[in-house]
Amino acid sequence: MTQLGRHLDRRTLLQVGAGGVVALGAGPALASPALVRGRIDLTSGVQTGDVTTRSAVTWARASRPGRLVARVGSGRSTRVVRGPWATAETDFTAKIALDGLAPGREYAVELAFEDGDGNLGERQTARFSTAAVHPARTSFVWTGDTCGQGWGINEELGGLLGYRAMHETRPDFFIHAGDTIYADGPMVAEVVEPDGQVWRNLVTEEVSKVAETLTEFRGRHNYNLLDHNVRAMYADVPVIAQWDDHETTNNWWPGEVLEDPRYTQERSVDVLAARARQAWQEYMPIADARAHRRDHGFAPARIYRKVERGPQLDVFCLDMRTFKDENTPASRRSAPASSVRSRSTG
Repeated sequence: MTQLGRHLDRRTLLQVGAGGVVALGAGPALASPALVRGRIDLTSGVQTGDVTTRSAVTWARASRPGRLVARVGSGRSTRVVRGPWATAETDFTAKIALDGLAPGREYAVELAFEDGDGNLGERQTARFSTAAVHPARTSFVWTGDTCGQGWGINEELGGLLGYRAMHETRPDFFIHAGDTIYADGPMVAEVVEPDGQVWRNLVTEEVSKVAETLTEFRGRHNYNLLDHNVRAMYADVPVIAQWDDHETTNNWWPGEVLEDPRYTQERSVDVLAARARQAWQEYMPIADARAHRRDHGFAPARIYRKVERGPQLDVFCLDMRTFKDENTPASRRSAPASSVRSRSTG
């Protein structure tokens, strides 16, 4: 059994009650991977996000075009939900929004992609608990800044161990408070630390330079999912994500033109931010404007939103950049009223 599999087996599945999910369509039972030739694999694990008392978003990425299929529950309580097609237009990512869930219940959702003939490929299970109406307690973990300043996945040290530590606390949900990637921070294979120790990064082509193309922004997100600690936690803990500056470039604001010489293909921040946002929303388990239009992919949804976690807790997610004014010098004593709210460049 893989390390990922060991993490997933820690929880016991509680069956879904009748009417526990609104299915988007009927579909076949998921086939055993051993029976499928040329199956569609799951390249980047599985995720859930924005889990409330009665809803959740599931996410996966396919190795080639296919339709995302979710099996929720087990036995007679199983509901099969057939979602959108994953194609090159979405970097082979797809999501399914689940509605009508029961509050305070643990769910297991088996995800796989089917091809045009209805053959289902590799299966992985995402687990989450909906928020209880009257919870005795709520726990969450949070972070920002993943793989920044040139420090990436060091497999010699076990990868991104912070994610393993968060996972081991068994939180109800995880808040990623921005800087989910560092699109402006290239990585090299070895970094020599001040004491002479050598930090060895896993390096891919997309993280070896600043991100300018849509492919490079997507590659940044995919890089984080190469880490087994990240994949294990995302399969077991629902995510609530927001973005900040480094998903595009440091301290950016709309309308900015970069003077950074590292940007040789594109210096318009508006262009870069549009690509960055598309990649971010493709890779984050956040509900989309066209989540129920199964044959048309998905459109960008609002990043600022409220995630309802029962009558005692709402999580308000901010859009840290889209509506930001131009940065002003830190030494400036006053600024126009319209920009006072965004003078910080942090």
